[in-house]
Amino acid sequence: MNVTVDQDRCCGAGTCVLTAPDVFDQRDEDGVVVLLDAAPGTPLHPAVREAAQVCPAAAIAVSPA
Repeated sequence: MNVTVDQDRCCGAGTCVLTAPDVFDQRDEDGVVVLLDAAPGTPLHPAVREAAQVCPAAAIAVSPA
């Protein structure tokens, strides 16, 4: 799995961080998403897919490795 984020689309809702905190974080100054792991391990895949689905700005993209 490969994960990308579009920081320009991010609205800072933080749902990604709540759903997959090992993969996503937020910048302190504005809450914009920060990608911590662009190729998370298999155990994290369900949480990452959920984070992409619940992102209100559709700022997270997931693709096969």
